[in-house]
Amino acid sequence: MAEPQPYESALDAIPGSHPYPRSSRYHDAEIGIHIQPDGTPVRYAKRRLLPPLSADTDETRTHTVSSGERPDHLGQRYFGDPAAWWRIADANPVLDPRELTAEPGEEIAIPNGFPGGGGGGRHGR
Repeated sequence: MAEPQPYESALDAIPGSHPYPRSSRYHDAEIGIHIQPDGTPVRYAKRRLLPPLSADTDETRTHTVSSGERPDHLGQRYFGDPAAWWRIADANPVLDPRELTAEPGEEIAIPNGFPGGGGGGRHGR
């Protein structure tokens, strides 16, 4: 059996410690521990509830999707981080993030200062 990495052992020794970076959508999710039948503990992120969708224009701005755009492009454009696409997905009623940019010309909501991340982007409404 392989030796655990030092950071894994240290992380597992801290109750409630978080394995996700602050920019992750799972950073604020509660970490649970499941005990397998053989007694092995397995850490997991508990269900993450989405914030309520809002039509308040102070909380969101709109973006018109262009051909060839992807969710990661929008994360980079509005939040300076391509991994922040999840903030946009959370602000729109989609099951699959690819739905955000599937239809050029469609308007989607871009959050201004959403929980779990920094402030809004550089682009206007």
